[in-house]
Amino acid sequence: MAISGVISAIVIGAVIGVLGRLIVPGRQHIGVLSTVLIGIVAAFVGAVIAHALHVDHTKGVDWIEWIIQIGLAALGVAALDRYKSRH
Repeated sequence: MAISGVISAIVIGAVIGVLGRLIVPGRQHIGVLSTVLIGIVAAFVGAVIAHALHVDHTKGVDWIEWIIQIGLAALGVAALDRYKSRH
């Protein structure tokens, strides 16, 4: 993967993390860096899942892949928030 691909993945991951955080109701007690890291992980894992389901290459926008990634980010944000609120 070229450096431009890595930078793109980080930027897209940050957007995914923010969108995932917006889906989770209420106030989250996690920082911006945690949100971005969760988004990056969700973007990569979601891309792997979309590839396994053969929905990663469609004509136009890959909506199913985006939904998977944002859903994973929302789960990650909720899980980390719950973990941090208990400790």
